[in-house]
Amino acid sequence: MHIELLLEERSAEVALKYILPKILPDDVSYNFHVFNGKPDLLKKLSARLKGYSKWIPDDWRIVVLIDEDRKNCQELKTQLENAAHQSGFVTKSSPLPNGDFQVVNRLAIEELEVWFFGDIEALREAYPRVSKSLQYQKKYRVPDAITGGTYEALERLLIRTLYYVEKIPKIEVAQNIAPHMELSRNRSNSFQVFVEGLRTCVEIE
Repeated sequence: MHIELLLEERSAEVALKYILPKILPDDVSYNFHVFNGKPDLLKKLSARLKGYSKWIPDDWRIVVLIDEDRKNCQELKTQLENAAHQSGFVTKSSPLPNGDFQVVNRLAIEELEVWFFGDIEALREAYPRVSKSLQYQKKYRVPDAITGGTYEALERLLIRTLYYVEKIPKIEVAQNIAPHMELSRNRSNSFQVFVEGLRTCVEIE
């Protein structure tokens, strides 16, 4: 089994390098293909999928991960689904009668940083001055419902706790937090949906 992951930015690759080994069996291989942001991924997605459709082996799966970024969630998911269907692929959202599929489309709602807010323990391992009570505060209680942008919320938090003076480096922050993340305790629904999608790819019960 092999999985191709199409990602919109480098910080997602950095985080997933630590997360995927906790999800996938050792005999499952994977590659990351990082685009130059969401517009670049969406622009090139159809062509990339059509290219895959000409040669991809039966035991390969394609996972597309993209930030919602306060866009209409359903419209964005439909766009991803249409790109796959028009390239001749079956998606997890519209599988064959036997349940088989080749493409999994997943959204991080609103952004990748919501996964970090989903695991406050991991966040505090990387940045100990962050309050232990953060996950109980109303703003952060439901990670996927954080308003105003999760990247911006994390930036304000890490500046307030004196880890950074200005704009936080996304790749460095992902590098610091992701190694400490644990699957079962993450409170982000979009994170758990992503994990479930990958596990289904390799038929993990």
